[in-house]
Amino acid sequence: MATVDLFAIGNALIDQEFKVSDTFISEQNLQKGTMQLTDGETQAELYKNLKASQVYKGQASGGSAANTTVAFSALGASAFYACRVGNDDLGTIYLNGLTEAGIQTSIKSISEGVTGTCMVLVSDDSERTMHTYLGITAELSDVQMDFEPLKTAQWLYIEGYLSTSDSARVAVKQARQIARENNVKIALTLSDPAMVQYARTGLDELIDDGVDLLFCNEQEAMMYTETTSVEAALAKLKLLSNEVVITLSAKGAIVSNQEQHFHVQGRKVIAVDTNGAGDAFSGAFLYALNQGENLQTAAQLAILISSEVVSKFGPRLEIAEYANLLETFKKECA
Repeated sequence: MATVDLFAIGNALIDQEFKVSDTFISEQNLQKGTMQLTDGETQAELYKNLKASQVYKGQASGGSAANTTVAFSALGASAFYACRVGNDDLGTIYLNGLTEAGIQTSIKSISEGVTGTCMVLVSDDSERTMHTYLGITAELSDVQMDFEPLKTAQWLYIEGYLSTSDSARVAVKQARQIARENNVKIALTLSDPAMVQYARTGLDELIDDGVDLLFCNEQEAMMYTETTSVEAALAKLKLLSNEVVITLSAKGAIVSNQEQHFHVQGRKVIAVDTNGAGDAFSGAFLYALNQGENLQTAAQLAILISSEVVSKFGPRLEIAEYANLLETFKKECA
């Protein structure tokens, strides 16, 4: 297995995206702007209702850490993705999509079971609400992971959604240990307010004795630290991570460590779909750091990439778009 820059662990989900009304979200008893876990039967009923009354926008391979890994790889770095899919058509589609994006995977990722799916409901204000049936990815474990690429990677990236899985948390603990033994930096995202609200203990376990880089949005930051301001939340998060990045939606992002603290403005775009925006931000940020860029440059590139994701439906851009945006960014910085 070739050396990679990024070793990421996360859920493997096929997204089904719909344009929906706020009324529909309320009628389905969903909490707008969050991710809700469900079973296959309940999700099938929601899918039936969506197809009958809302606007279908298409299917895409998703999963938070996978979206991050695609952005990282498409910008020009190398990556490995550890996940679990079923031996079904959706599982084949999912892994083929990663391969086409230049991302390494392992045959260990395939097992008996059903590949996870996520209903992504995008309301008129571009906010995404997710209804997720994890399928076989709920049982992601160390059995699906080839840890060899991690030993020579630059970064280990951990998805906060894994906080709900007992077996995944055990696997992450192994990955963290390997990373520390091989001087691999650890990055983690809190992923979603619902994870902070309902899987706080699991998140604590993923963070363990701390990480090198922590990503979250302002709502997650305040919920996790039980504070009422971003500034207070940041002070507590810096006790858990060497560097903290708090995204602020259209307002940009705050980046902070022991030596630096700054705010990067957002870019003005017409928001269409926020699904995957935070993931793309993390991927671009990590890519820039991996290339030796400073935190300011990393944040600016991340803002550019994530703003483009927001302006289109789906959790990812076309692969070629990432490289095109990177060239645009380089010209702006020249």
